Amino acid sequence: MEDVAQSGTKPRSLMARMLANVGWLVGGKAFGAICSLLYLAILTRSLGLKDFGHFALIFGTSQALIAIAGFQTWRTVVRFGVKHIHEGDWSGFGRLSMMAFLLDVLGAVIGCVIAYIAFYEFATELDLNPRLVDTAFWFNVAALWALVSAPTGIVRALDRFDIAVYVEALVPAGRLIAAAVIAVTGPDLVLFLIAWAAIDLLEAAVYWIVARWLCPQAIQFKFLPRAFEARHENPGLVKFFGITYISATLEAIFKHGPLLAVGYFVGTSAAGVYRLAHQLAQGLSKLSGLLSRAAYAQISRARVSADLTEFRKLASQTTRLAAVGGALVVIAVVTFGGHLLALLGGEDFRAGYAILIPLVLVSSIELASVAFEPVLHSTGHARLSLLARFVTVLTAAVGTSLLVNTYAEHGIAWSLVIGAAVGYLVMGLLAVVTLRKIQSGETTQTAL
Repeated sequence: MEDVAQSGTKPRSLMARMLANVGWLVGGKAFGAICSLLYLAILTRSLGLKDFGHFALIFGTSQALIAIAGFQTWRTVVRFGVKHIHEGDWSGFGRLSMMAFLLDVLGAVIGCVIAYIAFYEFATELDLNPRLVDTAFWFNVAALWALVSAPTGIVRALDRFDIAVYVEALVPAGRLIAAAVIAVTGPDLVLFLIAWAAIDLLEAAVYWIVARWLCPQAIQFKFLPRAFEARHENPGLVKFFGITYISATLEAIFKHGPLLAVGYFVGTSAAGVYRLAHQLAQGLSKLSGLLSRAAYAQISRARVSADLTEFRKLASQTTRLAAVGGALVVIAVVTFGGHLLALLGGEDFRAGYAILIPLVLVSSIELASVAFEPVLHSTGHARLSLLARFVTVLTAAVGTSLLVNTYAEHGIAWSLVIGAAVGYLVMGLLAVVTLRKIQSGETTQTAL
């Protein structure tokens, strides 16, 4: 696991290693983005505004449940696993990985219970067609059991983003093929949902096979009985896990809650328009997710293996790169956003342009802050990122309550911008203060 350049023995800089990972992810996500735009166009034009609204609500609920019940164990595997890998402690890494697997299973079970309550008790509030309730529930069950959080963390901790690209390409490619076949043979909402569920389950199986292949000495069933010993072998793990779980839940509420709010306050058709605008905003802002994945793993690794100067340099360079990327995304969407929505879904969806602009601003703000959370997590200050997430969600919720009755879905979208901006300022300030405290502490130790 030595980080050496391909052409020699000189170690690559931290930024070069992160950009290499981003390069792999960009290649995979560019392919995925093209596939996503194509199958979205097929979906919207095949199903129409109303049925696509139902699809959006069902799929959006599954994404919210995955985020809430999934525990985001990959963060724990990366945060504590890189140290085991650096030291060659494969037994410790194996117990940590198997603990994450068991937590994923627990999360899936809890998520199924929540899904049952959501769809069988609140389907009317979500304006969901009664004939789709059973399908929606089982789709969410499949999505929950297709969680790949633990194996994703294993692959990222091992710094094998190249392999992850190929595995994750299965989903967009599979969805595009399935969408084309269903559209030709007879468009049907239920068939689309069945295909999406089957493809997600396939990806989960392949991810575990790959994790086992990359690290057979750690990914073994023999570590299951002693998996929870990882709590004692990794000081601070329980606290970190709890904080990151709550933080991820708040993030899920911020990302997926607005879609459900649109369905509740405005209606299914509006939810369809919102979903397409949101999907396009996310698709055009994929760089945020790419940098986040690479930055989280590389910054965690840097805190273990690099000095403070290099660590600070990596965080600063990542922030500047992300800010430029965010600005370019906003310019592109302002220029071409309305045409893209009409091209994908037809003229009925062009109205989503007014929603697309604030949603892209949110994605760009998140992109600009991509290095803040990894810095706080890797330095043992995860609770500060949780505070920032709470402020973000609270601000957005207050904004929604004030604007939704007057501006409907547009008010919800602009409330997210306000929340994201406030959260950016808070988390950025906390990250800067944390780095200065660390520098001051290490300088004092050196002087002594």
